[in-house]
Amino acid sequence: MEILAPGPLATVQDFGRPGWSRLGLSSSGAADFRSLALANRLVGNTEDAAGIEATWGGLRIRAHCRRVDGRTSIVYVSLTGAPCPIDVNGRPAAWCGPIALRDGDVLTLGAPTSGLRTYLAVRGGLAVPPVLGSRSTDLLSGTGPAPLAAGDRLAVGQPVAPMPGVDLAPCTAPPEQFLLRVWPGPRSDWFTQASLRELLTASWQATSRSNRVGLRLSGPPLTRCREEELPAEGMVSGALQVPPSGQPVLFLTDHPVTGGYPVVAVVHGDDLPLAGQIPPGASIRFRLHQATAWES
Repeated sequence: MEILAPGPLATVQDFGRPGWSRLGLSSSGAADFRSLALANRLVGNTEDAAGIEATWGGLRIRAHCRRVDGRTSIVYVSLTGAPCPIDVNGRPAAWCGPIALRDGDVLTLGAPTSGLRTYLAVRGGLAVPPVLGSRSTDLLSGTGPAPLAAGDRLAVGQPVAPMPGVDLAPCTAPPEQFLLRVWPGPRSDWFTQASLRELLTASWQATSRSNRVGLRLSGPPLTRCREEELPAEGMVSGALQVPPSGQPVLFLTDHPVTGGYPVVAVVHGDDLPLAGQIPPGASIRFRLHQATAWES
């Protein structure tokens, strides 16, 4: 697969490299791992095979197919995640279904109509060299392959299973307003009760200063009731860390493994793929996963 244009940002992603936090590395991996898993299933891959995560469309690739027994072979790809216009050589192509590419075919993605990240899986998976057991790009640490650039060529691996025989899979587009369930954070007692209620009742907006490391949110400042310094402690994906500005930061897949600001809440793990689809300017609301004293 030859990259003709990467769009705003395109990276190679699989399910990440968990278990290396002692070296200062987050697990990284696809921000919306469910969409990557579906794209892989549509072309007969294992769910965790490496594919391309395209942020805000703009990706253009050319297929280079080898000849087998005097005939040019076909490579199958599929696209899931944030829906966007797709064409092959200028002709519209299927969303959430297998697409056959022949030698020299050019596939182009437009801007998403909702959501932020689109996933491209290729039958056989991308065979870039793994680093610490994963082919994922970690933007914060620089681990894994560099973000894709025009002219890059990505090797494709061998298929591991038959094609599933599915023409189209049902896909739900990301919403216009995102509702994320949260657990109380380990430092929720550092905030006033009024701020805890504000977190759950206000509408928050993802700012343009967001990326795979985290979403910077804009809304009513959250006020602390404790002002002492907090020693650095471990961070996880989904942590809502609150810096002195009072504007929360929602950590995503490439987050730092430690932080020195209090975590008021943590997004439920099942909602992290949805959080990975939040574009700048989108509206976000939080809801407690289970009732606690916060709601009194």
